[in-house]
Amino acid sequence: MFLARVYVTLKPAVNDPQGLTVIGGLHSLGYETVEDVRIGKYLEIRVAADALTQAESEVTGMCDRLLANPVIEDYRFTLEQVE
Repeated sequence: MFLARVYVTLKPAVNDPQGLTVIGGLHSLGYETVEDVRIGKYLEIRVAADALTQAESEVTGMCDRLLANPVIEDYRFTLEQVE
């Protein structure tokens, strides 16, 4: 069993209206040192795979087919063997 921690973020060239809203809110609260905010998604997925390579392949497939939009988003993930 593996625990995948998946991070999905907008590509740098893509506008992030949620990030702009958050940075505006932070500035209005006095956090003027904040220069940029990018909003993304974080997912934890348990994968019942026998080997690390199998888990990597399955999580990559999940990200490519459903979890991330490859046109506007990038993803990365880590895998940890768990009981």
